[in-house]
This record gives sequence, structure tokens and C-alpha cells, in this order.
Amino acid sequence: MKKLFVLGLLFGSLFANAQAYKGKGDQKFQVGANIQDHATGITLFYDRGIGENMSIGVQTVYLLSVDGDASKFEDEFDIKARFSANIGNVLKLPEAIDIYPGLNLGLRNFGAHAGVRYFFSEGFGLFSEVGFPIASYNNDPIGYEKLNNQFQFSIGASFNL
Repeated sequence: MKKLFVLGLLFGSLFANAQAYKGKGDQKFQVGANIQDHATGITLFYDRGIGENMSIGVQTVYLLSVDGDASKFEDEFDIKARFSANIGNVLKLPEAIDIYPGLNLGLRNFGAHAGVRYFFSEGFGLFSEVGFPIASYNNDPIGYEKLNNQFQFSIGASFNL
């Protein structure tokens, strides 16, 4: 049954007429799970196209489950401004797929991210993204200071607005 479902998704995607990134004015909302060392949570993204292959946006993360009991709200919450290069069309990928590396500036660090979106229809798709700090504001984070200040993996749903 599992194989039939996967085959159905693959076959159905061949006929999908969805576009993952449309250029200037394109708007995306994404919601998903955020997974990092010793914590998991929810992440929300908003991206807006400012050019043929560029977008800016905002990302927020709130960690719902943290190992230990002493974390505070400021340890569990982060918000970041983002810049992404949407290069799916540059790489000549199908219109339903977009790859987007980029940079972000948050409450805890200056970092980078790389992700992929796949749209099944004009309004709905899936995304997966990794993020990591390049330069942390605290040179030697310890304990809960590492939350939202380390390698992160996110996966979830993407919506065209």
C-alpha cells in the first residue's frame, strides 16, 4: 500500500501545473516542525519575491519541547530576517521545484539556510530546510544559549498566498 501511495504521488506530480517560485511579488507562507539538538518546536515563515530570483522574509521559531526544565521564553523563541536566492529556474528544474539558499539575521546569530520547496498544486506544497549559524553574538554559547543557535532542520507545508 505504501508503494502504491508513493507511486501515486510521483505519477500525480507529473501532471501538476504548480509553480514553486514566480518572481517579484510572489508570496509564500510556510509552517512546519523545527528540529535541533535537545529541542523540537514549530516554525513559521513568510517570504516575498523582490526580483526574478530573490526574496526577503521573516522566520520565527518557538521550541515546544526542550530537554530539561530550566529554559525560559527567551531561550525558546527566535525571529529572523531572511534573504534567499531562488535558483530553481536557474538550475532548469521543473517549475514545481525551487531550491533556495540564503542568509538570515536573527536574535542570536547571523546565519545561513538552504531549502527546497515542491508544490503539488498552485496553492500547496512541501518544504524542507536546514539552517546554521555563521557568527553567533555570544562567542561561547553554553546550555540553553545554544537553542536556536545551532544546526536546525525544518520540514512542513508551504502555501502560495
